[in-house]
Amino acid sequence: MRLTTWNVNSVRLRIDLLPELIARTGADVFCLQETKVVDQDFPRAAFAALGYEHQVISGQKSHHGVAILSRLPFKTSGARNWCDKDDRRHAWAKLASGPEIHNFYVPAGGDIPDPDANEKFAHKLAFLREAAAWFGAQKSRKAPIVLAGDLNVAPLETDVWSHKQLLDVVSHTPIEVELLGNWMASYKFVDAVRHFVPPAERLYSWWSYRAADWAKSDRGRRLDHVWVSPVLKDHLRAAHVFKPARDWKPPSDHVPVTVEINV
Repeated sequence: MRLTTWNVNSVRLRIDLLPELIARTGADVFCLQETKVVDQDFPRAAFAALGYEHQVISGQKSHHGVAILSRLPFKTSGARNWCDKDDRRHAWAKLASGPEIHNFYVPAGGDIPDPDANEKFAHKLAFLREAAAWFGAQKSRKAPIVLAGDLNVAPLETDVWSHKQLLDVVSHTPIEVELLGNWMASYKFVDAVRHFVPPAERLYSWWSYRAADWAKSDRGRRLDHVWVSPVLKDHLRAAHVFKPARDWKPPSDHVPVTVEINV
């Protein structure tokens, strides 16, 4: 199974990129974030025509939104709210023959890394804590789980272009890194991409729109992740961050991340 996660920053703006995305990734399952469209307007037919007939959509107008689109049938599927907010940041699906997939879009957190001064940052920290507690409460299941999405935290020093300069920038602050680590530890998740790419190697999946030449400045961050539960660790076969997608027109500021798992 090849699973690709991508923050599309509006699914309708990227819809014409679908054929190339499929050709490049060979994905059996897509986890999309920031779809920015209400459920009834999601381009379901376009994905179904390309073979992704099995779909779970949780969206809202202009903001947030997640979707799981699959060639493989679901046994069950659904969506969940976090922090008592109906802001469409999580969808899940249990494959008929395979793992349980969770697709997340963690709050970005605004610009000020102070929960007392910035409600958005407080929400982000609460979200990370709640997610860790929820998965921790289920750890006895030892289920095959793939957790993917835009988690909006770059945890390693090599996941950002400058560790020192970004220590007080939202997405790489020590408290965010700690809480993301707690979430990962709650179910003993394995970082599927870093399983193949050594932690010493720089790796990014996001480059700001603000850069005049994103490739030349290369001030990136690794915000997009795929984790697997321990029972799937030995089934990991490959991982790939598709950097050329940052030049697609019109571009998302994120690029697709693909993990291949023998299920």
